[in-house]
Formats: sequence, C-alpha cells, structure tokens
Amino acid sequence: MENLIYSLNATVPVFIVIIVGYLLKKIGWINEDFIKAANKINFRITLPVLLIQDLMQTDFHQAFDGKFIIFCVTVTSICFMGSWVGAKLLLKDKEITGEFVQASFRSSAAVLGAAFVVNIYGNTGMVPLMIIGAVPLYNIYSVIVLSAECPQKGVTQEKTIITTLKGIITNPIIIGIIIGVLLSVFQVDFPKVVDNTMANFAKISTPLALLAIGGAFDFGKAIKKVIPAAVATFLKLVGFAAIFLPLAIYIGFREEKLMALIIMLGSPTTPSCFIMAKSMKSEGTLTSSVIVLSTMLSAFTLTAIIFIVKSLGYL
Repeated sequence: MENLIYSLNATVPVFIVIIVGYLLKKIGWINEDFIKAANKINFRITLPVLLIQDLMQTDFHQAFDGKFIIFCVTVTSICFMGSWVGAKLLLKDKEITGEFVQASFRSSAAVLGAAFVVNIYGNTGMVPLMIIGAVPLYNIYSVIVLSAECPQKGVTQEKTIITTLKGIITNPIIIGIIIGVLLSVFQVDFPKVVDNTMANFAKISTPLALLAIGGAFDFGKAIKKVIPAAVATFLKLVGFAAIFLPLAIYIGFREEKLMALIIMLGSPTTPSCFIMAKSMKSEGTLTSSVIVLSTMLSAFTLTAIIFIVKSLGYL
C-alpha cells in the first residue's frame, strides 16, 4: 500500500498538469503558437540543459560496472529494434511508426526512477549507472527512428542515410548528451551562478512539456489511435519487463541493481518523447496518448511488479 500511495503521488501530479494544459487550451489561455514555442524551447534549450545537468552529476569513475551497463545497453537496444520491427510489420498507418517505436521503449527512467528508488532505499542506488547505459540510447535511438520514419519525408525530403545522419549529428538532445558525458568524465565544475542558471532552465523542461502535451491533446484523434496507443503502453509498462526481468534475475542482479532495471523497463513513457516527436515533424497525438495512458497506469503496474519480485525474495 505504501508503494502504491507513493506511485500515485509521483504520477497523479503529472497527469493533473497535462489536464490543466488541455483545459487551458480549451478556454483559450494557450493556443497553437504557445504549444509550438514551448516545444521549440524545450527541444533546443531546456531538455538539453536537463540532460547535461543530470549527466554532470553522475560520477562515471565510481559508478562504473561493466556487466550492469552492458545489460542495460543490450536490453535497451533489443527493445528499440523489436519495437521498430514490430511496428513495420503490424502497423497499418505507417506515418505513426516513429512515434509508436519511441513511445514503446523510452522510459521516464531518470526523473521518476530516481525519485522512486530514493523513496525505497534512501539514495539513488544504481539508477545513475542505469542512466549511463540506457538514457543516452533512448535519445539517440529516438532521433534515428523519428528521422528515418518522419511522415513528411518522401514528399518534401528524400529519405537518405545522409539526411538521417545529419539529423542525428545536429540534434540538440544528442549534443547535450555528448557535452554532459564529457563534463562528467573530466569532472568539470561550473561556478555557482552557472549551476543555478542551468538548474532554472532544467526545472522548466518537464512542466512546460506537460502543458504542451495537454494543450495538443485531441480526444478525437486519440480515439482513432486507441489500439496502437494501448499496444505501445502494454509494451512500455508490462511487455518488456515480463521478458527481461526474469533474465536479469537469472544473471544474478539483485536489490538496487534489480530495482534500477525495474524502473528502466516499467516506467511510463517520458514526456520528452512528445517534445522530440513534435520537433522532428511527427503529428504527436499517438505520443501524447501513450504518455497519458502509461502515466495513469504505471502506479499500479510498477507496484505490482515490485510486489511480485519482492515476494519472490529478489529485492
């Protein structure tokens, strides 16, 4: 019950901000121009700064565990490739392929994950190490699939390897990851005024993204995409966890490491997906639908997974 209450405390406020964004759009306090500007600011400024700050705070020298990181990298890569292959084979609407893949495999691991683990263990445990193995790949793979499956390509832009590579190299998210890793590895410390300024920009990212998600949410369009949204949500919250958590237990991961993997595989789809999808010319409705649905259900699915694994004596 305690874990359920905590999960609700972590997810319900997120959902409420999304609802506020939807209502503000309905009453005319925010409009399409605001949503476009918010997505642009998040994509080019606040989200890269958030990633830089998170990575800077990760001690790569002390936290490094090759076996655990390789597992995170491998599982994340398989989830990504499996989602993409499945989407190509099963989706009738090929224009939502990029959104489906990103929403299916990309977790809110850094934000919700760290908070959840601190609540249980009193510290972030192995979450920073999981972030090293998974979060950079979340962003890199998302850029790849959204570039390759951009619905506007084929009409105004030729689908070429060069175009995709250019989109990856110039993507602000990728640039932010590279900067953050380098700053962490070389243990660069900024003056307090710079740290505080970065923190202010980083804090804007999530609430601004959630307002934009709510403002852009269209129930009419969402209903038309209810089946792919439900499938993506199932994969994100249950499907991949059911496949890879038993493997993790078999390999020997326990306690903090296993909890970090539960967060990696079972957290809801991150709001950052919507920022990236809209900024890379995807329609965005499927992404926002999966974010809303996975956020609502994650309090129950995460609690159920933790209860089962703990009952079996692995936590």
